[in-house]
Amino acid sequence: MTTKVAILGCNGRMGRNLIKAAVEHEQIELVGGIVRESSSFADLDLGELAGIGKIGLNTTTTLDSVEHADVLIDFTSIESTLENIKWCQIRQKALVIGTTGFSDEEVAIIDAAGTDMPILLAPNTSVGVNLLFKLLEITAKAIGDYTDIEIFEAHHRFKKDAPSGTAMKMGQVIADTLGRDLAKCAVYGREGITEERDPETIGFATVRAGDIVGEHTAFFADLGERLEITHKASSRMTFALGAMRAALWLAEAENGYFDMQDVLGLK
Repeated sequence: MTTKVAILGCNGRMGRNLIKAAVEHEQIELVGGIVRESSSFADLDLGELAGIGKIGLNTTTTLDSVEHADVLIDFTSIESTLENIKWCQIRQKALVIGTTGFSDEEVAIIDAAGTDMPILLAPNTSVGVNLLFKLLEITAKAIGDYTDIEIFEAHHRFKKDAPSGTAMKMGQVIADTLGRDLAKCAVYGREGITEERDPETIGFATVRAGDIVGEHTAFFADLGERLEITHKASSRMTFALGAMRAALWLAEAENGYFDMQDVLGLK
């Protein structure tokens, strides 16, 4: 039995990889792809859009056209995702969200939607990155209370949010483990002459350049040694394959609010 999947925002860089991953996956049937009404990619064959040749299924511009999908995968924008959630709530459709940059208030809205539907929010759908989150929790428990913690992330020039959703999740995992409030202890930039580093802070450094797919490193630094935990993505396909894994898991889930740690059994 296959899971019917539709992709929202299928004309973006991630969307095209999601199309390819869905088409090639033995347990998934791609049943649709959504683009904006004003998009020049409207009514274009999804296979041609993804560069894999025609598959006989064209893009559409309305969610009603994919009402027969079991799971929707959303890599769009914050505003579009919040609207898509309302549509899914009414129809009790499962939704995997890969969009990033949500505020705490918006995350609360997503969390609340789990009352009516299975919904999964993943700032990063890579299996490796989600293992990284678990390693950060373990490391923070062991040495986080006496080391200086800094998070570095680098992405392509086109990425709009900074720090990345993955970097913010890394910081949140560490802060939660140490009983700190990330909103109060995060430092997003340093310039000029500053005071000595506050040991309770968690620093973030951001790079935007070229076509970097995604690099994340957490530094736990003490006097005389430091531990670096790094994940580097060389292809967006790793995120697409993780999203397929999430979709298959969510198709069997009850109503609720989930993340990739649930999918991977790491909780």
